[in-house]
Amino acid sequence: MKVSVVVVSYRPGEWLSPCLASLSNQADEVVLVDNGSPGAAASEIGRSAGARVLRFESNTGFAPAADAGASASSGEILGFLNDDAVAGPGWLAAATNALSDESIAAVGPKVVLATRYREIRFPDEDWSAPGDPRVLGRQIRSVKVNGRELLGTAGGPGLYRLETGSGGDRWRWTAGARPWYVPLPGADGTAEVVVDGQPAPPGPVVRLINSAGAFLDTRGYGGDIAADTPDDGRFDEPAERFAISGSAFVTRRTTWHEVGPFAARFFAYYEDMDWCWRARLGGKRVLYDPSSTVEHRRSASSGGEHQPWVRVMSERNRTLTMVRNGPRRVATKALQDRFAEGPDGGVRSGIARLLPWAIASRARLARRWAMTPEEVWERWAGQDAAPPG
Repeated sequence: MKVSVVVVSYRPGEWLSPCLASLSNQADEVVLVDNGSPGAAASEIGRSAGARVLRFESNTGFAPAADAGASASSGEILGFLNDDAVAGPGWLAAATNALSDESIAAVGPKVVLATRYREIRFPDEDWSAPGDPRVLGRQIRSVKVNGRELLGTAGGPGLYRLETGSGGDRWRWTAGARPWYVPLPGADGTAEVVVDGQPAPPGPVVRLINSAGAFLDTRGYGGDIAADTPDDGRFDEPAERFAISGSAFVTRRTTWHEVGPFAARFFAYYEDMDWCWRARLGGKRVLYDPSSTVEHRRSASSGGEHQPWVRVMSERNRTLTMVRNGPRRVATKALQDRFAEGPDGGVRSGIARLLPWAIASRARLARRWAMTPEEVWERWAGQDAAPPG
C-alpha cells in the first residue's frame, strides 16, 4: 500500500531537514505544508528533500494545514509527523502492519524526547500548605545548565507547573522527594545543574518518554501517558489507549474519511484528542505500538506549553472537545466551571465564539456514533490518567 506522510511547518529551524530525511526511506509520498513560513523557508527545505510542497501565505494553524496536506496526499496509509520530530526506522511499516486490523482507527509509536535529562532528587519531606492539596517539597526559582535558565523546561512527576507572581517573578514547587528532570541541551552528561545558585545533587542521565499514548481524565482533560518519565522498559508493550499524540499519528485513508478531518476551527491543540474521541464514538479502537520510536524536540515551533497563547488554545479546545464528544452532563459542567472562573486570558471569549459551531457539529457527528458518549466516558475517563499537577 502507498504510504503518505504530512508534515506541517510554519517556523522551520534546524529540526526540519532531519525530520524529512527520516521519512525518505519509509514514505512513498511526503507532503510538506508550508504554513506561512517567512520567506517560504519551509518550502525550500521541503523541495530540497524531495517532498511535495503545499504553501499558505500565512499561518492557518496546525489543524487546517494538516487537513489540507491530507487532502493533497494520495496514499492508502496516511501519517502525520511533527516538523520537530524524527521517525525511527520501521515507524511506518509497523503502523501499516497494525492497521491491517480494521477495528483500529489509528496507531501511535513510543514518542521519546530528543534531549537527554539529568535526574534531580532533593531529600525533602512531604508537606502541604493550607488550602493547597498538593504534596510539596521546596520552592525553586532558578534551574541552570551552563548558564542557561531552564526553569520552564524542567519536568517530571516531582515538579509542578510554572507559577508567576504579580511582579513577574516565577517559581515552581517540587513534590517532596519525587524525581524531576533537567534537560541537557548541547551539554554532555557531566554538565553541572545549578538550582537556586547551588549545585544540584548528583543523579543519572536518562532518556524521557514524551508520549506512550494519551489518557482522558475525569475532568475531561487529555494528557500524554508516561510524559516526562524515564524510558526504562515500563512502556514497551503494545496497548489500547484512549488516544494517541498527533506528533506521530498514522491511520488509513478510508478511516480518515469515515471519522472526518481534524477540527480546523481548533487552529492548534486538542485536534488529536478530538479525532480519537470521534473514532471511539464510531466504534473504533486506538493503539499504542512501542515497537517503533519517534524522537520529538517538543514545541520547537510553538515555544512550549508555558506560552500564554498555548494555554488559552488548549483550555478553549479542551472544553469544545467535551461539547462535541462528551456526555451532556459532563460537557455542561465543564462549561459552567469555565464561565464561573475569574480572569482567564481570553479562554471564555474563545469558547463563546465557537460554542454554536461546537453544538451544531455535535449534532452532525452523532449520526456516525456507534457508541454513546456515556459508554465511551465510562470506559475511558480516568483510565491511565496521571494525577493533576
